Amino acid sequence: MKLLLLLLSAGKLGKVLVSGGSMLLSVLAYALVFGLPYAAGFVALLLVHELGHYLAARQRGLDVGLPTFLPFVGAWIELKDQPRDAETEAWIGFAGPLLGSLAALACYFVARESGSRLLLALAYAGFFLNLFNLIPLSPFDGGRITAVLSPRIWLAGVPVLGALFLWRPSPILVIMALLAAPQLLKAWRYDPAAPENRAYYGVSGETRLTYGFYYVGLLAFLAVMAHDTHEMLGTARP
Repeated sequence: MKLLLLLLSAGKLGKVLVSGGSMLLSVLAYALVFGLPYAAGFVALLLVHELGHYLAARQRGLDVGLPTFLPFVGAWIELKDQPRDAETEAWIGFAGPLLGSLAALACYFVARESGSRLLLALAYAGFFLNLFNLIPLSPFDGGRITAVLSPRIWLAGVPVLGALFLWRPSPILVIMALLAAPQLLKAWRYDPAAPENRAYYGVSGETRLTYGFYYVGLLAFLAVMAHDTHEMLGTARP
């Protein structure tokens, strides 16, 4: 009882309940459309992705909240402490797609061994989800990663987002475009010589090269795997 009261007084139990409750709500919402097994697996992939961000933020000493889920929108973590520099932001941004891709890869290998179409479908969802998040435009993870190179790279994400909307119109893309608008204005006005920008984005050339390599490598890997699993799902249809 003392422990329970202590948790309640610290607010920790409430945060766990909000995170767990929103996750359960997402599972139930997705289950109505896709069935419970796929819904549980998909939300688990979202959780792993967000845990990547969470662990990376904690590893850098930042105060961060547990993941919150919203059905048919996704999930996010609340950074209570903002990154002190672009490299820290890139590290936190990269950790989510990296851990999420490993989870999708695990589904892929088990699906290949077991012949499970469910796991193959989850693998495809995981590869595509993390590929989508690598769009080089803030607030996508790709925008957080490429900011270490230059915020002006965000401008390259505009045609990508536009092409996706023409290919598959979605309210989510409209929401992301609205969230990205202030960041695009920031990228347009970006002055690398400004003291605040030099302090935040002033990283070494080696750091830029390293993150650029990681970003392009993960992007290429996910593009290939998303394509291949999509093709496998097509041939596996009865």
